[in-house]
Amino acid sequence: MLRASLLLLGCLLSLQAAAIEPAELVSGARQQVGVTLAYDPAYRRIAYPGGDVPMATGVCTDVVIRALRLQGLDLQKAVHEDMAANFSAYPKQWGLKRPDRNIDHRRVPNLMTWFKRQGMALEIGRQAADYRAGDIVTWDLGRGQTHIGIVSDRLSAAGEPLILHNIGAGTREEAILFRFPVAGHYRFTPS
Repeated sequence: MLRASLLLLGCLLSLQAAAIEPAELVSGARQQVGVTLAYDPAYRRIAYPGGDVPMATGVCTDVVIRALRLQGLDLQKAVHEDMAANFSAYPKQWGLKRPDRNIDHRRVPNLMTWFKRQGMALEIGRQAADYRAGDIVTWDLGRGQTHIGIVSDRLSAAGEPLILHNIGAGTREEAILFRFPVAGHYRFTPS
């Protein structure tokens, strides 16, 4: 019975992920520009579900989390529930013995795993044309650091899609798509 319930939950999460509209995802991320002004990776206890750190601060994952919540997808809840049911499928670099609903959704490798488990992973492209507005991209910054952002509907003067992200100075919209090695490329299926 429990296994059937978990399978049903997985299907519902996939259906919810499929209902995400790329233009609204971009808009939701852009709304954070000028509002989220700082970067603060400190561990905090937050409400569950729907918990968040103060809007004026956050990390790169918070840009994605907040934009998706505007469309009804709570990554805190979705990642926590999937980790609780499939803990062995997720990265172990933090030494956790069980999921932590305060932080798991705020870690890029966990989001990469969740997106892949939802069937959202795409081949990593090397051309600007491979990326669409609303796509989610992750990067390898080196030394074990990762980063995540949302592809904008705006282009740089060179024709490169801009990225909505927070890499240390609040949410920005910048041309960084190929500044670092791309580690993951994910897309929600339009409804």
